[in-house]
Amino acid sequence: MILRFFLFTIFLYFSSQALFPQDEIRSYIEGSNITAIKAEAGDIWVATYGQGIFRYSKKDDSWESFSTKEGNLNNDLFFNLAVSKDYVWAGAADGLFIYNRKKNSWSNKKFALGGEMGNWIRALCYDPEENVLWIGRFKNLTRLDVRRQKFIDYDKTIKGDSKTNNFTTISLDGDSLVWFGTEGGVHKYYKNRNINSNSAWDFYNNKGGKFLEEGSFISISDFMFDNKYVWFGTDEFVTKEQPEFNIGGIYIFDRNRRWLRISKKDGLPANGVYCLARTGNTVWASVYQFSKNDRAEYGHGVSLIDRITGEVKDLDLDKAKIKTSTIPALLFDGTDLWIGTDNGLFRVKIDNPLAHWSGRKKPLQEEKPAGRRKK
Repeated sequence: MILRFFLFTIFLYFSSQALFPQDEIRSYIEGSNITAIKAEAGDIWVATYGQGIFRYSKKDDSWESFSTKEGNLNNDLFFNLAVSKDYVWAGAADGLFIYNRKKNSWSNKKFALGGEMGNWIRALCYDPEENVLWIGRFKNLTRLDVRRQKFIDYDKTIKGDSKTNNFTTISLDGDSLVWFGTEGGVHKYYKNRNINSNSAWDFYNNKGGKFLEEGSFISISDFMFDNKYVWFGTDEFVTKEQPEFNIGGIYIFDRNRRWLRISKKDGLPANGVYCLARTGNTVWASVYQFSKNDRAEYGHGVSLIDRITGEVKDLDLDKAKIKTSTIPALLFDGTDLWIGTDNGLFRVKIDNPLAHWSGRKKPLQEEKPAGRRKK
């Protein structure tokens, strides 16, 4: 027990003080606003808001770029990415941009359903098992059968609340579930059921005991999964007139009935969550604060959360020479943690014993809960 406590103390020390050896941190495409990072077969694909799309080959340590400046893409402003062995999909405010990797050419797909706002692509998720691309739009959800190149649109509005059809993020959960985050809650889809059947879908908002029944609405920003829990990153949007509109924080669901929350009261520097990533028993949470005065988001860096105990520790970005606290994207590719900021991309080698340490004796549900429990 003493050894385990010692190891955990050492882990937190290196995380918050020394961070990582400087020769294991590299920076790329400085000055760019990174919005999404994806890994596929040794390549790292990066979307930016202002400089187009980038592909990095880890094997060759080389970059390829697609942008108006390069003359090989007629848009530079992207919000998200999905990648397969044959295609790259990038979401923009004016539709879906599709890169055919075999033909080395881009095309643009527009959607009729949903009007102009229906062409704002806010979330993309590729399912390699089904060869399906899920497209979350500001209005409506689309399923693309990649082999047949067939698009099918779905209106997922719940009880007349349009926010439940405004998609924000999509993630695969194992081989049987897909989670769809919206501005008004979460849709859960069971892949082994008929997609047109009501039994294939569940919906969670902050009613009926879900999300601790906190805030006026729940807006989902990201997901993180393990065998026993679903972690929800949520948006903060509060005003003087509506101080409880979206209160933010990280919610943890035990897949049955128990809900926990981690927030500023538990050590987070801010309640808005941009994204989540996991390395071993550590959850990385990029957070921000929404200002009631000027209604703007202010980045507050990255917090490390022990997945077993819920203990929170801040990362010292200055020691990593990351000169910004706004971090919209995180990706762990199994060896490196990629940190996408509003001022460039950083690659941190994190494949070390401390990052994978899992020496706690009891799982989360048997220990003192992380965050607050609903009474």
